[in-house]
Amino acid sequence: MKRRDFLKTGAMAGMGAGLTYLNFPVFGQQAPSNKVVLAVMGVNSRGNWLAQVAAKLPGAEIAYICDVEDGAIDKGLKAIAGPGGQQRKPEVIKDIRKLLERKDFDALFVAAPDHWHAPAAIMATAAGKHVYVEKPCSQNPHEGELLVQAARKHNRLVQMGSQRRSWPNLTQAVKEVRDGAIGKVYYARGWYVNNRQPIGIGKKIAVPSTLNWDLWQGPAPRKDYLDNIVHYNWHWRWHWGTGEACNNGTHELDCMRWFLDVTFPTKVTSAGGRYAYPKDDWETPDTQTVNFEFEGGKSISWEARSCHPFELEGSGRGFTIFGENGALYNTGGDSYKIVDFKGKVVKEVKQQNHGDQNVTNVVSPAGEFLDAIHISNFLESIRGKAKLNAEIATGHTSVMLCHLANISQRVGRILHCDPSNGHILDDSDAAKLWGRSYEKGWEPKV
Repeated sequence: MKRRDFLKTGAMAGMGAGLTYLNFPVFGQQAPSNKVVLAVMGVNSRGNWLAQVAAKLPGAEIAYICDVEDGAIDKGLKAIAGPGGQQRKPEVIKDIRKLLERKDFDALFVAAPDHWHAPAAIMATAAGKHVYVEKPCSQNPHEGELLVQAARKHNRLVQMGSQRRSWPNLTQAVKEVRDGAIGKVYYARGWYVNNRQPIGIGKKIAVPSTLNWDLWQGPAPRKDYLDNIVHYNWHWRWHWGTGEACNNGTHELDCMRWFLDVTFPTKVTSAGGRYAYPKDDWETPDTQTVNFEFEGGKSISWEARSCHPFELEGSGRGFTIFGENGALYNTGGDSYKIVDFKGKVVKEVKQQNHGDQNVTNVVSPAGEFLDAIHISNFLESIRGKAKLNAEIATGHTSVMLCHLANISQRVGRILHCDPSNGHILDDSDAAKLWGRSYEKGWEPKV
């Protein structure tokens, strides 16, 4: 059965957290009082997918899309009008500042490049909008702190795209671990691998007529346009991106932190570098191993190989939780396996086969069904019928681990941190990477 058929019949009702709206008749959700009007910023890749999924959900309507590149705009419009989508054609507004002047929408989806995530979300909360911001919620730790402050000051709901927080089987798995299924937990190990190719040496060329390069840069200090930045390879440049740690590590680190019930670390150690293809413009690590230590005798390790696809535990991504009586394994999807101390499988919960999941897909590792659950949780929270599963303070705490990993990597040494807030102790050089400079007039303010 296709996802939209589940929506029509209500067959998904009762499957877990984040699905409360499916317990209500679709007609009721389509009532004007229940409609949530949306705008989507960044519709080339992940935002295109989010728009496509949201447009199919009961009681949701996309009124605006915001992008600065004509090709992305065309893709976004086609996605929203695709099979199962909406009839209304969204209005296109390229400048986020002008979009946020509009009073006729409720929430903004932010899926532009990383350097835009926190600044756009902060502006949106100040404009009275709720926000769904893709991971990472910030380009640096200071921005994440500002975003949490902005959500509180303006009393807006801000959900981060940590989709696994809404997946029913993983939610069940956390409860089982907290209830002692594998005894006291003390260590978690996660990984992500891919087969990314070199990005070459960028050439300075004229900005394409289809792109507003000034708006694309937005809050980031201005740089010349190069032919290997837009659309994707900005991920690997510190000026705009955050590397694989924030790009994909956010998900596994969030889950491991969730299962171990820890917040900020006391010590962070990162090792790695640009090893696979060292003679190109890629600045962030393509090979990285990070260790985090926490109060209470708990630790987390995360390994990434962006350019070598050899899988661990039979999957390109996943995590393992270790306890005194056994372990819990996850291989990227909404499934898990519990084994005892001798390696015997005690319990295995498999993901429902929705036929559209690829755990290392760069647009949607989860697939439509599971992404829809997390988006639905956001919409239902706006309606007052649910609570956010990945509220921004939770998202920021997990993203902070990624930022600390990158800072440790860049300064080449161990970081000692305040476990109450993650701040770096007694290292002025590392502390300089806590924030960034901004283009004049674009500084995020709360």
